[in-house]
Amino acid sequence: MPAEILFATPVYVRFSSGMSRAFQGVYDALDFLENEWPLRNGERYKRACDRCRTALQLRSGAQLARDAFVSACSEARMPVEAMPPVWQRSLPSTPAAMNT
Repeated sequence: MPAEILFATPVYVRFSSGMSRAFQGVYDALDFLENEWPLRNGERYKRACDRCRTALQLRSGAQLARDAFVSACSEARMPVEAMPPVWQRSLPSTPAAMNT
């Protein structure tokens, strides 16, 4: 397993079932894209996979991978919420809606 490269701001994805899941970094997002993604097509999906792979190869930054992952979630109609960066969290809180 590749070493995880953390996002500055984790991403919460809400599924149609009402459940949500936090994605802390690039590997976590790519694993979800490759193994659990509901739609295996779409330009944003392909771009997210590519950007996550290049970030894990240290050829691009985690922010590009994160942005592409958020965009792919939007394409798949999965609402995305953002959490505050890890260093700003002191108590458990509910995620804030993200404007994407």
